[in-house]
Amino acid sequence: MKLLIGGYTKNKATGIYELPVTEGQPIKVGQAQEIIKIGGPTYFVKDEQLLFTINNAGDKGGISAFKLTEQHYQETDSALSTGSSPAYIGINRPHKLLYTANYHTAKLAVYSYTTAGKLTLLDSVTHKADNLGPRPEQIDGAHPHFFDQTPQGNLVSCDLGNDRVDFYQFKNQKLQHVAEYQNEAGFGSRHLVFSPDGNYFYVVGELSSKINLVKFNEETWQFDNLATYSTIPANYTAHNGAAAIRMSSDGKFIYVSNRGHNSITVFKVKDDHTLEISQRISTFGEFPRDFNWDQAEKYVVVANQNTNNATLYERDADNGALTPLQKNIQVPEGTCVVFENE
Repeated sequence: MKLLIGGYTKNKATGIYELPVTEGQPIKVGQAQEIIKIGGPTYFVKDEQLLFTINNAGDKGGISAFKLTEQHYQETDSALSTGSSPAYIGINRPHKLLYTANYHTAKLAVYSYTTAGKLTLLDSVTHKADNLGPRPEQIDGAHPHFFDQTPQGNLVSCDLGNDRVDFYQFKNQKLQHVAEYQNEAGFGSRHLVFSPDGNYFYVVGELSSKINLVKFNEETWQFDNLATYSTIPANYTAHNGAAAIRMSSDGKFIYVSNRGHNSITVFKVKDDHTLEISQRISTFGEFPRDFNWDQAEKYVVVANQNTNNATLYERDADNGALTPLQKNIQVPEGTCVVFENE
């Protein structure tokens, strides 16, 4: 097993790094080594030997594809255009599709890819600034931060600028807007996860440091706002931006990273789908944007962007609790974490 971590390349970092994971009691993460030199790989996804990453190429931005050949990643294609790079990239492996959300240009895009790693833009849409929130981060326009699949194979985006969750169908290689759910003003909709039964979603608000629980019907596009929960303590008054949200595959626990409070908050999902905080634990570094777990969801790694380090935890599947195993793993400007089985 090994880790791949990418992020910003504004200071020390130069691309995507690989960190070996030594199995044992406990496991141990080794030294980071650059495997792909590229600008700003703040989010990336994999399909077997293919890796697709955000690429900040100076005055151009977009995505690039790489293929692992004889132990080395070789670039196979790029889709770049003048302007900012996307903030998120999602993947549909069975249909070989990629989904990108561009925070700065407000554009959502769908690409296809081949087994050789060739990219084709199929369609794109641009969000309008039609319901902007009141916070300073929102007044300059729409800011889609997430674009990925729904349980029934539609697409969903989270728009921080408009405080909104938008749903799309993708048919005949065209995107069609079909529904929207409006979060409260200033919420800052960033990412979401769906319950295993597909009838609920939990959307995290970056600007509000909250999680909104919503019941929805993907056939009729009916939405019911059920509850909202804070990801930070009530007495915490300094700046915080909630970032990544993940749900365990059994649907029993939700995890959220807090940039500012520098913690991961663990929620227990009760039988009625409401949440209860069960743990809040330090990330032992500053500005944790992303975290991820291995295939068995036994180990969790969080990357601390501002302190150039990562932390390894063991996860208890019964109570959801995280126990630190290794702190101060050196990796520069990390924002995206991917476990990989060898």
